[in-house]
Amino acid sequence: MKAEYKNLYEQFGLNVVYYRKRKKLTQLQLAELAEIDRSHISAIELGKVGVSFDVVFKLCEVLDIKPKELFDFRD
Repeated sequence: MKAEYKNLYEQFGLNVVYYRKRKKLTQLQLAELAEIDRSHISAIELGKVGVSFDVVFKLCEVLDIKPKELFDFRD
């Protein structure tokens, strides 16, 4: 990950946290429903890793949102 994009990864992660909490899910519950490891969810939420479109689409399916909502960064 390029340092210049770190802020964008963090904003993406904050959106995952927001929508996860809105659904009243723990990281473990989201991970199980999305069929990925809980530590990966944590890393995504902290903006430490990038995600594939497959993961984005699966998260959106579980969180009942559209992909654009994960990329709608607040100022």
